[in-house]
Amino acid sequence: MIYLQLENITKSFGSFVANDNINLTIEAGKIHGILGENGAGKTTLMNIISGVYQPDSGQIYLEEKPVNITSPKIAIKLGIGMIYQHFMLVPSLTVTENIILGTEKTWRLNLRHKHQEIAALSQQYQLEINPSSKIQDLPVGIQQRVEILKVLYRQAKLLILDEPTAVLTPQEVTSLITILLQLANNGNTIVFISHKLSEIMSFCDDITVLRRGKVVKTVNTKNTTNQELAELMVGREVVLNLQKSSVSLGKRLLSVENLQVVDERGINAVNNISFELREGEILGVAGVDGNGQRELADTIAGLRNIKHGKVEYNFENNQTFKVGYIPEDRQKMGLVLQFDIGENLILKVFKNLPFVRNFLLQKQVIKDHAKSAILAFDVRTKSENIKVSNLSGGNQQKVVLARELAGEPSLIIAMQPTRGLDVGATEVVHKKLLRERERGVAILYISTELEEIMAMSDRIAVIYQGEFLDILDAQTVTIEEIGLLMAGSKRRDIK
Repeated sequence: MIYLQLENITKSFGSFVANDNINLTIEAGKIHGILGENGAGKTTLMNIISGVYQPDSGQIYLEEKPVNITSPKIAIKLGIGMIYQHFMLVPSLTVTENIILGTEKTWRLNLRHKHQEIAALSQQYQLEINPSSKIQDLPVGIQQRVEILKVLYRQAKLLILDEPTAVLTPQEVTSLITILLQLANNGNTIVFISHKLSEIMSFCDDITVLRRGKVVKTVNTKNTTNQELAELMVGREVVLNLQKSSVSLGKRLLSVENLQVVDERGINAVNNISFELREGEILGVAGVDGNGQRELADTIAGLRNIKHGKVEYNFENNQTFKVGYIPEDRQKMGLVLQFDIGENLILKVFKNLPFVRNFLLQKQVIKDHAKSAILAFDVRTKSENIKVSNLSGGNQQKVVLARELAGEPSLIIAMQPTRGLDVGATEVVHKKLLRERERGVAILYISTELEEIMAMSDRIAVIYQGEFLDILDAQTVTIEEIGLLMAGSKRRDIK
């Protein structure tokens, strides 16, 4: 039986066509994967299904009946639940209050009973969380769990999940997949958006690939491969297996000793971390979001005060030691959204020649510099004068990358450098960083993407509750071993 059918769905924003005559059929009780580059139209299409946008033309059918989904409220009534990549939560409210928001129609709300109900629900789906915690006090990974629980609480028949595993350990991913399979077996229909090809291939029944607002192809999982999907996404050949050359390690560039750092609440976020990083080495940091990664990265980049311990850079014979920092949130920390591409590319050097003369910015020099960076980093844009707020997430990340790699840094701190990026943009980021490694740059690569950590790194540190539980050889360690440490397995002596 067909549960959801989209017929000739078209949606434009001005002259930009986000969805172009899309036809899509999803069977009831199936898990249907959606793949596509950033800007391919995935989010717009899901927003139409969930009532945020209305199509300019076309028709939606639920259980073979035409429906007009004119608002998210209507979508919820129709049994459609959407979990967005950017969370739809109220920071000042508790977990329970966010989950039940808009569902209760009584002035006499028994919050204690609701806390118990949410706690039981979280345990049922192995997404345990404190129901009384405020959202603003929770790390990103825990907020993702709240979004999943919010949809499950509303008992949606159609679940749309946008990158739901990005902040989970391998064991939690396995648990979530088991839950989704159980939901599908019980008659729920699931749309699963992910950029992880191996993940989406492992449990989806069918996969639809979008490119530039159009459906390229819908395939049965059993009849396709990772390579075919990647090439359908970007319209060209893609190298999925990283070609990482052997590099001889040079001198020590970074030394961290007994580092302790507190977060904004005054609570220890980094506890007694020690490690060294050498020229030509990539040290990956694996862990579930919210275990001190951001505080560690900010501190090494010089953006946070140290409570105890020390961070030392080796300036020997290198008086121009530069640090490139790719921050976790490109929109809040990496870019000035209302500036254009050229202006964002010179944020760290706008006071220097040749970008300024006689206290005046040299617009043509800045423009030429932007054109070169756009070409070198494959930034998809019509003009260097476009505000970065109008770029897709992947192209925004390329602008950050271009700026931070300019000037040949000695140390690069890459914090979630591929979060939310499609396979094409991820390939660009990886190639650029590996090229820097070959140049002798030391790289601290922090990510929740475990497969990327293992492919990119020479050594892997596993962080849990602000501590390095172990530092492992990337060539010999297994995903299972890292996954257990990410979940808080017993610490071993770090050598």
